[in-house]
Amino acid sequence: SFKLRLPSELRQRGTHPGFHASLLRIHVPNDDRRFPGRQLHQILGFGEKPTEWEVDKITAHSGKGPTAIFHVLWKSGDKTWLPHMEVKHLEAVTQYLEAMGVQSVAAL
Repeated sequence: SFKLRLPSELRQRGTHPGFHASLLRIHVPNDDRRFPGRQLHQILGFGEKPTEWEVDKITAHSGKGPTAIFHVLWKSGDKTWLPHMEVKHLEAVTQYLEAMGVQSVAAL
């Protein structure tokens, strides 16, 4: 077994510093050409000043009102469908509604 020096945040979360040798691997840095935008500071709740993944724009929606789901294009290049409850606070939603010519999600 090996004992690692973990960052204080991981120790506060209860991560045990001891690992069996079979679980350890040599660190290979992220290849930003293959996986752009996967930086440590973008992982929610990790690091000194965590930041959220950045949204590029909302490209489409399905449904109406508060049950609508939105197609989100992230700055990392990923695309996901998320319910209104998870994206309603984003500026991208406001911009999407303006582009659609409506004032609120209820008018979609």
